[in-house]
Amino acid sequence: MAVTFSAFTVVSRKSKLFIAIILVVLLVVCWAFSRNRTSNDEPRISKSLVEEIKREMQKYNVEMFHEALKPINIRLTDLEKRDKRDKKYLPVKYLAEKDRKRVLISGGAGFVGSHLADSLMMQGHEVTVVDNFFTGRKRNIEHWIGHENFELINHDVVEPLLIEVDQIYHLASPASPPNYMYNPIKTIKTNTIGTLNMLGLAKRVHARLLLASTSEVYGVQQEHPQGEDYWGHVNPIGPRACYDEGKRVAETMCYAYAKQEQVEVRVARIFNTFGPRMHMNDGRVVSNFILQALEGKPLTVYGSGSQTRSFQYVSDLVNGLILLMNSNYSKPVNVGNPDEHSIMEFARIINKAVGGNNPIINVAQMEDDPKRRKPDITRARRLLNWKPLVPLDVGINKTIQYFRRELKRARKSKLIDL
Repeated sequence: MAVTFSAFTVVSRKSKLFIAIILVVLLVVCWAFSRNRTSNDEPRISKSLVEEIKREMQKYNVEMFHEALKPINIRLTDLEKRDKRDKKYLPVKYLAEKDRKRVLISGGAGFVGSHLADSLMMQGHEVTVVDNFFTGRKRNIEHWIGHENFELINHDVVEPLLIEVDQIYHLASPASPPNYMYNPIKTIKTNTIGTLNMLGLAKRVHARLLLASTSEVYGVQQEHPQGEDYWGHVNPIGPRACYDEGKRVAETMCYAYAKQEQVEVRVARIFNTFGPRMHMNDGRVVSNFILQALEGKPLTVYGSGSQTRSFQYVSDLVNGLILLMNSNYSKPVNVGNPDEHSIMEFARIINKAVGGNNPIINVAQMEDDPKRRKPDITRARRLLNWKPLVPLDVGINKTIQYFRRELKRARKSKLIDL
């Protein structure tokens, strides 16, 4: 009996413990469920209240913001109207839609590009200037900003560009020795990848492309004067190679696209050009001599000064580029002035035009500096009916006046800073 009683007692205790555990679990579950439902209800109520408060505050803030902005908006509208009313643009010819071209100028804020933009705008075309401002300046084209026919895009042609145009003047590239030698790899990329992108754009939109090539493709002359059929003699690893060979490859690309993809191309081989909007410190012959003469410094001539150059005024070049673009001739054309002067003679001309008597000194000659430069422009005369018209002394005097104004402006700026 004792054994039986003990077993019953043990079973009874286990049952009681089991029942107690079940009750505890049920209580915990009920408590948790009740707490969860309460916690779920509370945020729902508070969230809706918060959202409503936010909406009311936002509405109130927006109304207050608009009220605060009213006088500013009125002022801005008045200034915009006044700016449109007061801003004077150069006279622009009206062209009918069928005659008006959509023209893209890469490097259009530079020395030559800005003058080309002026001419095309005044003819009545729609002009889009693309420039990364490595050597270009906004000041060169700021007088057109705001005009309905003009658009400025800050863009590097090394990157692709999607735009609808009828004609492309591809001028983008540093052109003076100090600028293109400063970053030779960038110069090569601009003249190769940049040209490839412009040709790709011309192919996509069926536009005609004019490449601004250079007399530097002729290298060290073995033929004088240089005609378009002369293949040139260029040092492919010299300090000028990044520019010279870059332009030679650019020409090759143009004719490859013309042959393979039927892209209409024009190639202008540009000789030495000068005029207003040149960089004063770009290291070119004209800008160097004028700046040194105006500042009363000795005029520095590289080498003996016997090497020759042919200088054309920028307006003559622009006329030549436009005539070539609109012609039916696709082979390279020299655009330059066949009036040849030695560098020493040119230094004396500048000295006399400035009215000074600055000494002329000789310094070490630059590597691969061409001995003679003179274009044969027979092709341009015959096919384009083009020739340079601006006399050398007239162009020099206009350029000197521009440099005087720039120096005066720089001096005033320094006084204001002080």
